Amino acid sequence: MADGVCIAANLARLRLDKALTQEELALKAGLSRVAFGRIERGAVVPRAKTLQALAEALDMPVSELVRPIRSLESVRFRARAQVRSREQILAEVSKWLDAYAWLEAELGESADFRFDKAKPAHGGSPSDVARAARQAVGVAPDEAVRDICGLLEGGGVKILLFETKRDSFFGLSVGQRDGPAVVVNTWDRISVERWIFTAAHELGHLLLHPHEYQREAAALPEDAEREADEFASEFLMPDQAFEREWEATSGHSLLARVLKVKRIFRVSYKTVLYRLVQSRRATSKVWPAFQSQHRAYFRNKTLREADEPRALEESEFAWSWGRAGEPAGLTRHDFMADRLRRLVRLAVEGGRISLGRAAEILGRDRADMRTLAAEWAM
Repeated sequence: MADGVCIAANLARLRLDKALTQEELALKAGLSRVAFGRIERGAVVPRAKTLQALAEALDMPVSELVRPIRSLESVRFRARAQVRSREQILAEVSKWLDAYAWLEAELGESADFRFDKAKPAHGGSPSDVARAARQAVGVAPDEAVRDICGLLEGGGVKILLFETKRDSFFGLSVGQRDGPAVVVNTWDRISVERWIFTAAHELGHLLLHPHEYQREAAALPEDAEREADEFASEFLMPDQAFEREWEATSGHSLLARVLKVKRIFRVSYKTVLYRLVQSRRATSKVWPAFQSQHRAYFRNKTLREADEPRALEESEFAWSWGRAGEPAGLTRHDFMADRLRRLVRLAVEGGRISLGRAAEILGRDRADMRTLAAEWAM
């Protein structure tokens, strides 16, 4: 028989994630509110029929109600607003980490935390730590980061692409005791450039603020956020490389320069403008100047297209603002985590796990997993 305390905790977490009151969930499951309250307090263990009714009301398999979830203690969770799904996100991350660690052990494929060498000595600035982190994983001082997911995974950091419809929550990180891992919200209303920056930002926290990894911490220092931003900016766009690329584009308009440089370093236009102001290569007037040139480009483009057929190259590479608010934006293929999928394939093809378990680990439905397995052989 499943433990009543475990069922109670899972019920409360899943109910809050669905934004249901006790009374609403009880009604959907055909229970009285009093009876449901006793179950959610752990006072009674529900019968199998009641468990099935609750699972159907939550649109979840019964296994989600009875499975114990390991509590992550070494975690840094911060959002711009209170996130109702906080406990559900942490539960999903915990299950994912446990599956990942089991696969690594089963296949004998561990990964050392190579960024350890970059942890700051006393007095080291976030930019200094970022340069040391790049060096620790073999990225040259003037080289752009082409694949941050691969770089983090190669450096011993697990990375989870977790889609949740919350634009106040960009991601989180799990400390070395439970990880290390970085989780990025890949909802399509957040730009890919923001996903990349979030991954670097959370790496910054892992190296700069290991003492802040406490599960219940909510009011985290704003100074730490600014330091992680400085780390991410230097890690993704080192000043030496930025200066070279920025000067090389000096014959173009501000708009063209920003859009080219941002694509070289896979950062947002805002990161480029911040760097210009921070490095005193420009004043704060660069912000309205960029917006003005972008509006003028679209006005002129509209006038041209009224008289001329649209050129193929223009339609293929329009300087448009995407749904996530990023001009000339990147796509999902610019941010792909590889290592866990590779381990899952090895485990499936080696007969270590079933396709059903593979689907569970990767967060896919079984039909989708069967399609993926068939495509591996193509």
